[in-house]
Amino acid sequence: MRGEQDVYGEQDVRRQQRLAERFEEHRGQLKAVAYRMLGSLAEAEDAVQEAWLRLDRSGGEGVDNLGAWLTTVTGRICLDLLRSRTARREEPMTEGFDTFVPDPVVSALPRTDPEQEALHTDSVGIALLVVLETLEPAERLAFVLHDMFAVPFDDIAPVVERSPAATRQLASRARRRVREATPVADPDLGRQRQAVEAFLAASRAGDFEALVAVLHPDVVLRADAGALARGVAASKVVRGARTVATGAFHFRHLAGLARVVLVNGAVGTVAVSEGRPRSVTCVTVADGLITGLYILSDPERLARLDLSALGT
Repeated sequence: MRGEQDVYGEQDVRRQQRLAERFEEHRGQLKAVAYRMLGSLAEAEDAVQEAWLRLDRSGGEGVDNLGAWLTTVTGRICLDLLRSRTARREEPMTEGFDTFVPDPVVSALPRTDPEQEALHTDSVGIALLVVLETLEPAERLAFVLHDMFAVPFDDIAPVVERSPAATRQLASRARRRVREATPVADPDLGRQRQAVEAFLAASRAGDFEALVAVLHPDVVLRADAGALARGVAASKVVRGARTVATGAFHFRHLAGLARVVLVNGAVGTVAVSEGRPRSVTCVTVADGLITGLYILSDPERLARLDLSALGT
């Protein structure tokens, strides 16, 4: 009897190991889905872990297409998290904009041809993630799953508790808002870097007019310093070249700590002091001018970032 129990126990262990191996094959895509849904690397990891727990509890019984099943399950988990976040959010709005800046993915600049590296980078820009934050949770789910991961509307509909036709409308509305609100950006990493380095040089030199010259007249700066920051370091949204240049002038000491990196596949900067990140900035560039600056300086969130690729 004991021998039979051992055999069954070993079979259960092997089944779970095979299930875990199959799950790991999909982990990368699931994290990509969750990150685009939530804009938070930590929450994305939690969502993927919850997807594994649900798979483990079910044993994968009756699942024909594991990848599709896991993608929709992860989407459902993220939808619940977004709805919970929306219900409890009490953060003040600045001129109609939330100051939240999504978690950045930071990597070293490529040593090979930047344009070719960009073509092979599976990344989503910070500017797009900021726009996704403005969507209703169900709109965001429909857009992310269908437009970014080609999940059929028939599979998304049960998750958002709508008909496939209504789900299609959700995605269409989200697509329109994303198209209208996402800033135009130059994909050429060389031109991006030229604008960013000109901005850093002007900041380090304290050259106010040179700062203004590299900024688009309608540039928008979004700074997320966390809930506890006050005074000039507080979270804010600022518009206009001269206003943004004034802020950069006040924080020009950070320019001396900054190094040029890739942030979500685009050129940006990270400022590091005594081995700790002080800020990460993502930059959008169009026609050689900086049109957007997205700055994360929240110490708590910065401490969780993986900057090992930079050697920090």
